[in-house]
Amino acid sequence: MNILYLCRQKDVGWGQAALARALERRGVRISCLEDNSRLDSDIRTLAAACSERPSLILHPELNFPILPHGLTEIDIPTACLQIDTYAYTRRRIRWSMLFDYPIVYHPGYRERFLQAGHPGAVEFFHAADRKLFDRPPRERIFDIGAVGRTHAKIQETRRRVLTALSARFKLNDWQRYYAFEEMADVYLASKIVVNVLRDDYPEDANMRAFEAMAAGCLLISRMPTELTAAGFQEGVHFVPYRDESEIPDLVAKYLTDDGARQRIADAGREKVFGEHTYDCRAEQLLQIIERSNGKFFAPARQWPQDRVRLLHLDYYTANGNLGYAGNELMHISSRNLWATARGGAIMARGIASRARYRLASLAGNK
Repeated sequence: MNILYLCRQKDVGWGQAALARALERRGVRISCLEDNSRLDSDIRTLAAACSERPSLILHPELNFPILPHGLTEIDIPTACLQIDTYAYTRRRIRWSMLFDYPIVYHPGYRERFLQAGHPGAVEFFHAADRKLFDRPPRERIFDIGAVGRTHAKIQETRRRVLTALSARFKLNDWQRYYAFEEMADVYLASKIVVNVLRDDYPEDANMRAFEAMAAGCLLISRMPTELTAAGFQEGVHFVPYRDESEIPDLVAKYLTDDGARQRIADAGREKVFGEHTYDCRAEQLLQIIERSNGKFFAPARQWPQDRVRLLHLDYYTANGNLGYAGNELMHISSRNLWATARGGAIMARGIASRARYRLASLAGNK
């Protein structure tokens, strides 16, 4: 079996790479695109270039904004990962109409895709790579382990909390960048992970939560949280906080109560290893392929080509690839006056948005 990842090998990120490794352990070949692939390549050409015909074409949501032509015509099931589903949700729903299976990573969003008219939406959660964390015990030299971005505006709370905690407890160097394997080493050497989420989506059940529990750390995480929708219970698998002022005392409490800390950490680890590893997600993905059974669910497979082209134009514009968007507009202009006006309006809004962003960036650098 072969799965075609719609990205170049060099683009593959942490989670997507862990999913690929889990699939390969099941005998699945993972094919990626050539480095010189165009963003508007024809999917039939890309599939034909594989050494084995793909059983699934997967758009993995990376910083390579390809959207091939022919997705609505190829007789191979297609899927797209919608990882940060809470961001630009309406756009994600629109673009997902080109794929048979949008895979959404947050509870409640599958229903929104279904309500918008997509019958193939599937719900996933983040996961942990067991191979990274299922290792012999080592000394846990850090009171708190912290890995992740802290410099953006939406991470102000995380930065503030970690700054305060570092004045009282022993932390790793939380301001530096860590590679995937280094992240695992930090967590395996930590007693507690305090999961302070991004300010614009504080209920997120993010990768950090699953990885921290997989490493055997006690997870302290904000309530309410999507972790409960994934089957985790507060006080059983993780320790909740509802206000950041509670965090220092919770850390101090569980650093002194080794038994309670270990009991909750062990329960969280067992839950992750049993239900939330990338091996589990690989099985879910293979089940999608198995049950497709020649059926295709992308609504856009039934749409006229001008409407499909508008989605491509919208996607390229939103990702800042105005040259590709312009190519779509030129194609549409020879066929449909209404779609041409619609496409022109989309591009105009995109150009105006980028201009505002650049002006704001310039003003911020003064």
